[in-house]
Amino acid sequence: MKVLIKQAKITCSSSPLNGQVKDILIIDGIIHSIAGNITEPADETIAADNLHLSIGWMDIFASFGDPGYEHKETLGSGAAAAAAGGFTDVMVLPNTNPAVATKSVVEYIKQKAAGLPVNIYPIGAITKNAEGKELTEMYDMAGSGAIAFSDGTNPLQSPGVLLKALQYVLPLNASIIQLPDDKSISAHGLMNEGIVSTQLGLPGKPAIAEELMIARDIELVKYTGSKLHITGVSTQKGIELITAAKKEGHAVTCSVSPAHLWFCDQDLDSYDTNLKLNPPLRTAADRAYLQQALKDGLIDCIASHHFPQHWDDKTCEFEYARNGMTGLESVYGVVNKFAKDTATLVEQLTIAPRNIFGLAIPQITEGAAACLTLFTPDTKYIFQENQQHSVSKNNAFVGKNLLGKVIAIVNKNKICLNK
Repeated sequence: MKVLIKQAKITCSSSPLNGQVKDILIIDGIIHSIAGNITEPADETIAADNLHLSIGWMDIFASFGDPGYEHKETLGSGAAAAAAGGFTDVMVLPNTNPAVATKSVVEYIKQKAAGLPVNIYPIGAITKNAEGKELTEMYDMAGSGAIAFSDGTNPLQSPGVLLKALQYVLPLNASIIQLPDDKSISAHGLMNEGIVSTQLGLPGKPAIAEELMIARDIELVKYTGSKLHITGVSTQKGIELITAAKKEGHAVTCSVSPAHLWFCDQDLDSYDTNLKLNPPLRTAADRAYLQQALKDGLIDCIASHHFPQHWDDKTCEFEYARNGMTGLESVYGVVNKFAKDTATLVEQLTIAPRNIFGLAIPQITEGAAACLTLFTPDTKYIFQENQQHSVSKNNAFVGKNLLGKVIAIVNKNKICLNK
């Protein structure tokens, strides 16, 4: 198959062609030629006003439901959502049934995803059934393709278990991923604790539930010398703790979700269950700090926190709704509004996550396998219901005015075009 990309601005700091506008011809998944003007006929020609091109984007925290929860998401539908959002690489959570807690489940996901246009990397569970008690055979899972380790939506509550896990992964040079939430503090909180929760009559979860866990986990990293990635950070204090640890030279990185950059607790006045998240949406002041921290480079990368939920689990009273929203398709259009500039955001979507989790950086050069995302950063549009590819439709950005549109991805000798 021949794919011709016309007049695309290459946006990739690792490429000597960075900032240049070029035509790119891809033949059978390999970049055949890069030049100012290529006239060779192709099976598919991609052209758009102000077209930009980068290496494929990577998401580090998404739930695809397979095995066990295919009524929420399958590997195929999750990959379609990722491709529509510009992602060629996605790390998937271990909170499946059975959990991704053995090498056989890791291998199942790798084999089932092999034919999909998106590279899918299983995150292995730290503990059996992701229950926070007994360590899994992380070494075996790493050998079968687990890229990192986490109990996903069940962050480790025991400091002793986390300490052992951090020590266990040291020889693997692997990272532990934590969602910061001390469940012993306001375990029944439904939203951020504050003035708004009082006004809405909803039980609150204080910011300290997140910040205490971040502080504790950083201390364990200091003790073990291991690598920790904290995702879903939602408070100013949390970012400040992580920034201080980085300055001291510790291997601590962080990511934020698009929802926490866009929404705050005041947006829950409509009791929209799609905005019931964990960590919860924080104050407008926290949101403003996160937006600035993204521009300042204090946040390493973006994590979609794509959590599909069945219709029944969202179309109900706020108290009974499950946490999470989908969002792979809308990540770029949301985060682009708060980015410092296109080059910096692309770095946070491409180079940074691969460096954190030890993946090779794809190259934009003749003879290299094409792993590309094409996008137009200045396109304004309203995100529509029909732009969702997930089995579940719990995306709170439907109807919102977004900035920046994904045109296509090219990966694994496949092309996925957004029509």
